[in-house]
Amino acid sequence: MAGITYVQGDATAPQGSGVKVIAHVCNDLGGWGKGFVLALSRRWPEPEAAFRRWHRERAGNDFGLGALQLVQVEPYVWVANLVGQRGIRTGRSTGVPVRYEAIDTALAALGDRARELGASVHMPRIGCGLAGGRWERVEPLVSARLVERGVPVTVYDIG
Repeated sequence: MAGITYVQGDATAPQGSGVKVIAHVCNDLGGWGKGFVLALSRRWPEPEAAFRRWHRERAGNDFGLGALQLVQVEPYVWVANLVGQRGIRTGRSTGVPVRYEAIDTALAALGDRARELGASVHMPRIGCGLAGGRWERVEPLVSARLVERGVPVTVYDIG
C-alpha cells in the first residue's frame, strides 16, 4: 500500500493524470474569504458559488459539520468542500475551529466518492491553516479514510 505523497507546489494545479479531486476544509458558517479558498476562487468560481448556495439552503440539505460537497470544475477535476471547522477564529476566540471528527466523517464520504470516480485526491495540509489543526492529528485520518482504501493522495506544500 502506498502512503501519502508529499510535493512542493500548488494544490489548485494537481499533478498526474486521470480524475483528480482537490480537497479542502470549510467552516460551518458559510464563510469563504480567507486561506486556501482564495486560491480556489481565483481559478474557478463554481466551488465558492456552490458552497454559498449549499449553506444558504441548509435548512433543506445535508450542510453541516462532517458534510461533503463535490463540485466539478473541469472534465477531470473536482473540488471537495469538506465542512470540518466550527466557526472561524476571531480576536475573541479561545480555541481552534478545527473539528477532527467532522474532518474524519467528511473524508470517509470523500473516500467513497473518490473510489466511485476512480480519482486521486489532492490537498494542502487540510485543517491546519486557518482552522488551527495539527497535521499529526489530520494525517492519520487521511491515511485511514483514503490511502488505506486505495485512494492515491498527494499533499501540496507551498515552496
